[in-house]
Amino acid sequence: MADSDLSAPWRQRLHTVIFEADTPAGKRFDVALLWAIVLSVAAVLVESVASVRAEHGAALHVLELVFTGLFTVEYLLRVVAVRRPWKYIFSFYGWVDLLSILPTFVELLVPGAASLRVVRMLHLLRVFRVLKLVGFLREAQILRDALLASRRKIAVFLSTVLVLVTLLGTLVYMVEDAEAGFTSIPRSIYWAIVTVTTVGYGDIAPQTVTGQIIASMMMILGYAILAVPTGIVGAELAKSSAPSTNTQACPSCGREGHDDDAVHCKHCGERL
Repeated sequence: MADSDLSAPWRQRLHTVIFEADTPAGKRFDVALLWAIVLSVAAVLVESVASVRAEHGAALHVLELVFTGLFTVEYLLRVVAVRRPWKYIFSFYGWVDLLSILPTFVELLVPGAASLRVVRMLHLLRVFRVLKLVGFLREAQILRDALLASRRKIAVFLSTVLVLVTLLGTLVYMVEDAEAGFTSIPRSIYWAIVTVTTVGYGDIAPQTVTGQIIASMMMILGYAILAVPTGIVGAELAKSSAPSTNTQACPSCGREGHDDDAVHCKHCGERL
């Protein structure tokens, strides 16, 4: 395709509407796409209810075909709107877009595929398309930076918790009988994890006084443990000051999150 075609006015307008949310047309497109995603995911969730599927299965199938048609058109328009289509096709969002429409085509082309739960549940990948609606782009960047900055602290914390539940699980295995459900150390560690996280399924419970004392200490400890990751990430969020970004997408590679004063794309160097 010639460069003149790639920079045609209609292509530029299409790129602005689809990839950027700073313009009125772009905002309307994002809102319409959000509603389509929500309704499509809701249809998949409702279709999993046997009574609803038996009564409204035909209507839900037609609705699914309509949504698949809309998302297919949107996917093709996104490919057309960028100067380097492969950059978008093999990006994370490109794969999400493709995988969100493939299940319907698989169901149409492969007899019996509609009965496969895995294929049906792939429709729920459409919920990830909401991440492309970049109205919260700066907030998402701040959260990402905070998680990345605290990943080592969280890794050390999780390692400490893993050692702790291993030791406590082994200790309870030593003081409890197999009749109480503590038949092995891995099963005792499972009980320790359930207890420390305050889930408490109740499928295994210590019967001896010593075991109950250990369990009580672990329950109290669990409340303190749950607060630590929140504090670590919260502290990093308080320190985060992500640069001001906008929703402008590169016309060449389609990447977003550029600084407000950016002139060129920081990923491929194309002029914005």
